[in-house]
Amino acid sequence: MDLLLSQEQEDLRASVRKFFQDQVPMSRVRAVVDGADYDGDLWKRMTGELGLAGLAVPESYGGAGAGHVERSIVLEEMGRALLPSSFFSSAVLAADTLLALDDEDARAGLLPRIASGDLLATVAVAEKTARWDSTVDTKATESGDGWVLDGRKNLVIDGQTAAAIIVYADSGFFLVDGDASGLTRTPLVSLDPTRRIARLDFAATPAKKLASADPAAVLAKIADLAAVALAAEQVGGLARTMEMTVDYAKIRVQFGRLIGSYQAVKHGCVDSYVDWELTSSVLRYAAWVADNQPDELPTAAALVRASVSPAYFQVAARTIQLHGGIGYTWEHDAHLYYKRAKSAEQLFGTVLDQRETLADRLGI
Repeated sequence: MDLLLSQEQEDLRASVRKFFQDQVPMSRVRAVVDGADYDGDLWKRMTGELGLAGLAVPESYGGAGAGHVERSIVLEEMGRALLPSSFFSSAVLAADTLLALDDEDARAGLLPRIASGDLLATVAVAEKTARWDSTVDTKATESGDGWVLDGRKNLVIDGQTAAAIIVYADSGFFLVDGDASGLTRTPLVSLDPTRRIARLDFAATPAKKLASADPAAVLAKIADLAAVALAAEQVGGLARTMEMTVDYAKIRVQFGRLIGSYQAVKHGCVDSYVDWELTSSVLRYAAWVADNQPDELPTAAALVRASVSPAYFQVAARTIQLHGGIGYTWEHDAHLYYKRAKSAEQLFGTVLDQRETLADRLGI
């Protein structure tokens, strides 16, 4: 096992970080928070110039054929920038699902368009709770030459804009066109305004069944890969909030002294650094496992989610505390990271859910 990045991987990180530093100032993030659409020109540059949407897609489907380690590097930088985009829903969730299914026609038809950024797709699984392993009530019924879906999906990332929606129903996975009849999309107000989510209602909605020998196994696999990908975003955000706090402690003067000279503030900064070191190592392990030892992925995915989610929230909360009153103001960016940290912590289930999953997989 090699947890250190190669020079090529470090170069990837440097180029992606510089791109986001130059192209995604906080003013762009705040424009989305205020209601603007995702930046279409930025998406074209991300997918066209950098090829990010196809990074982990096999070359045979128009991608770059990189691994989950490389994708986690890119997602870390997206988390640092609080990037509002369709990358997670389309290039992570939808691409991973298509690769895990046994439907070659769907792969050949959709993956090249997802890799090029021309097609925005997403995956709809959660219903009454955020968990992906709870009971699925969405019903699929054969109708004529095809199928129709009836039911409701909640917390669908980019569900209001995706042109292709992969839906997990009671008898497997189905592909639904974004313009299909009987599909109602309702944008939801969430804690994190930088990530768009929606509720989808299906009423006799035409759908195409996607081939899969074991849909439950596919769901478990894509949930594990999603856990690793989300953890990468979280580690990136954790690193950025830590840096914000340390930088502030170096310039903020209180009672005639820099606040960084007070022991309590030093300890807080050190605690954040320790959280970053630990979560970075766990993330690197989980991404390496995803590429090299898939049999261990279920345990590694549970470990990374149970470790990273609470750490990011703790560091984001500490960032607000050590910024004093300014951290609570709308004008400061700290609260945006705080909201992203809390939202991501709950996205695929609670921390307790994640710990129970880890205990089950360890046989405790």
